[in-house]
Amino acid sequence: MNFFIRFMLLFGATIVASMLLTYLFRGAARRFGWTDKPSEAKVHVKETPTMGGVAIFLAYWGAFFLGVPLNNRTGYAGIMFLSSLIILVTGIIDDRYDLRPWQKMIGILAAANVLYFYTGIKIDSLTLDYFGTIEFHEAGYLVMMLWIAVITNAVNLMDGLDGLATGTSVISLSTMGFVSYFFTDYMDVATVVMIFLLVASLLGFLPFNFYPASIFLGDTGSLFVGFMIAVLSLYGLKHATFVSLLIPVAILGVPLTDTIAAVLRRTLHKRSISAKDKSHLHHRLLRLGFTHRQTVLVIYALAIIFSLTAILFPISSFWGTVVLVAGLVFGVILFIASFNLLDSKRSRLRRILYRLLREKDGKKK
Repeated sequence: MNFFIRFMLLFGATIVASMLLTYLFRGAARRFGWTDKPSEAKVHVKETPTMGGVAIFLAYWGAFFLGVPLNNRTGYAGIMFLSSLIILVTGIIDDRYDLRPWQKMIGILAAANVLYFYTGIKIDSLTLDYFGTIEFHEAGYLVMMLWIAVITNAVNLMDGLDGLATGTSVISLSTMGFVSYFFTDYMDVATVVMIFLLVASLLGFLPFNFYPASIFLGDTGSLFVGFMIAVLSLYGLKHATFVSLLIPVAILGVPLTDTIAAVLRRTLHKRSISAKDKSHLHHRLLRLGFTHRQTVLVIYALAIIFSLTAILFPISSFWGTVVLVAGLVFGVILFIASFNLLDSKRSRLRRILYRLLREKDGKKK
């Protein structure tokens, strides 16, 4: 039996295992009262089982340790499992007792430190065409902590509607695995297998999580998935190039843009950057009149657009990359302005957009 057939069998088995574990865990969550209750700050209107990330975690690592032979595993699998377990426990505590943002960050950074000091997963340098190589030295530690913290929290912030974080993560991970396997020479097959096993675990969970969801990811799931995306995207970036660094950034364009907009919005309005609000992309789309399901599908489409852009980077020339970056930056600015993600009533770019669309300036969305 060749590698592809064995992997497809494992991929399918992981989906089935994830569905079964999600079904069983949903029943246990109802029985023990592990539920998310409606509130003013939340969109859902009925008490729903949460902490679905436990089922994803069990399906993912169970499939990996039982289905991937020892000689085909990445050398850091044990440490990755330990660090992801720290994240899972952090998420469980948060879902049960509602941790403060700084307490949640302690868990994320603790897991990131385990990876930094006990594996070779890190960013030591960045090579820029025509400019040379930037050596990070000790600053590499800060770069890695920031990378993991930002991406983990970006996925966590996306978990605002049924199936939103799960589906966008499937799109991002699938693109990451596709680009890594076909277009890069620094990613080994063992890591690609880990990426697609996470895709399979999420696909098994998604039918239960899509609107109307019968179980939520919870911070248990969104933190775990975000952390794994951050870590898996770091593979091959020890000596990063501008393009290799741009690929995961473009793939995660939707959650990263929403996160950047949230930080800017809260800073401009002199609020804590950890303060919750209802000005995220999905809130804006709901206020525009989209239904819950339509909002999720629109954001899926935006995630696919960002992913398709990422696929173009490894096959572009230098000037092609420059054009793509310029287009991506302009697209992000347009994205933020058109949906008014900064929650600003006085925006020159918004006024221009309204004139182009023949809408009245300042019309509330």
